[in-house]
Parts: sequence; structure tokens; C-alpha cells
Amino acid sequence: MPVNVKAKLVKKEALKKDVFKFSVKTKEIVDISKPGHFIEIRVSDQVEPFLRRPISIYNMDKENGILEFIFQVKGKGTDILSQKQVGDEVDIIGPLGNGKFDYSKYKNLAIIGGGIGVFPLYELAKEAKEDGKNVTTYLGFRNKDFVLLEDEFKKVSDDLVLATDDGSYGKNGFAINFLKEDIEKEKIDSIYACGPLPMLRAVKKLAEETGIPAQVSLEEKMGCGMGVCLGCAVKTASSPKDSPSYVYVCKTGPVFDSTFVEF
Repeated sequence: MPVNVKAKLVKKEALKKDVFKFSVKTKEIVDISKPGHFIEIRVSDQVEPFLRRPISIYNMDKENGILEFIFQVKGKGTDILSQKQVGDEVDIIGPLGNGKFDYSKYKNLAIIGGGIGVFPLYELAKEAKEDGKNVTTYLGFRNKDFVLLEDEFKKVSDDLVLATDDGSYGKNGFAINFLKEDIEKEKIDSIYACGPLPMLRAVKKLAEETGIPAQVSLEEKMGCGMGVCLGCAVKTASSPKDSPSYVYVCKTGPVFDSTFVEF
């Protein structure tokens, strides 16, 4: 059950230009959160912006009740949020989402993320490795200027493959191409993904071709985060074309089996 808290901002870091990591004290949310959950943040006490901002959970320190999230400034709401200082309160509702990553049946995990989609995958990799799973992480970025969290993912992965589209850092090419190579070597038994739609569609296709199960975390525009505003509807793959059925990313997801929804 989500809770609404006023969490104290205890640490603020600028990772890149317009990319910030916040650490907040909120044992109430940390104690009941799982990899794949997200939070909604009220960025101002003023009437505008009216809607909360959905942000994925990056890391949880359960011992100390610290929740970390990373966001990129993209508009007025996240710009206001970025101006908060250590000691300020952050109004948070969470954890939200019913679809979360489940790796319990598998041993050799492939975790693949692209761009800012890598943020919610860190907690997944960390917990999976702590549970004794073999974790291979594939991170893809446009070029060297966009690379984030390399050292952090190295610590929670048995193997880390980092690729840039232009070859300016790490391997040259798309991360999914290197995932395909490892699947051919029979190193992988399940896939977990978050990132831009073209990458997720490629993951979905790869899962269909190889029979390896994949779970994807979808990123859609969310107003309420609770399935009320209906702004994040996605079509289920099994519904007929003349009578489609929909689920809501915020409520049923954001993590889905790749065969369950169309995207």
C-alpha cells in the first residue's frame, strides 16, 4: 500500500549537466519497495505544477532507510525539483506499481538498459547479485558524454558490457547486439530491460526469436500514478484488433512480461 511522506533530502549530487541524484530519508517507503517500483513527487507547494512527477527508484539502503532516485531536468517540474537543497523536504507517494521485476525462477540474468532507462535497473542488479544470481549487465548510451553509472553497475554485476552508438566509449554499437552474442553462447536464461522504445522492441523481438523470457519496464506519461487519469494506457497483446483491451502502466506495470503488452 503506497504511503505519502515528507522525506528529508540528505544528499544531492549532480551526475551530469541537468542530471541529479537525490538521497532521501524515508524508511516507510524503503521497507515496502521492490525493484521496478516507482514514486510520484510533488515538486512544489504552489498550484503549478499541479501534477506529481513519476520517477523510478534507483537504489535503496534498507538498513538506514535511504531511498535514492535519479532524474533528468526536462521541464518546469523537474527544474523546480532540481533546485531543492539538502535539508529540504520532498513530498513523495510510493511505492507505486504492481508489476515488478521477478527473477526468482532464473539463474543467469541479462539486465539491459539504454540512456536514462538504466536508472531503475541498478536496484534490480544489486538485489539479484545479493541473492546469488549471475548478473550480466548491458548498458547503451548515445556517446561518451552520456555515459552514467559505469562504476556503480560494475560493483553489482558479474560482467558489465558498456556500448556507445558511435563507439566513442566502450564497445561500438548497440547494447542489444552484445546481448545477442551472449545468448548464442548460452550464457543467459532471462532478460530484464528498461530504456527507449526501439531498444525495448528489439528486446521483445529477441525474446520471441530465442524463447528466452523477458521483462520490460515501460516509461509512459503518467498523471496520477494510480490508474485514475488513464493517461498511460497500453494495449494488451492478446486483445482482438476490433475490440482492444488496455492496462495501465502505472497500476498494472510498469514492469510487464514482454509478451503481455504491445509497445
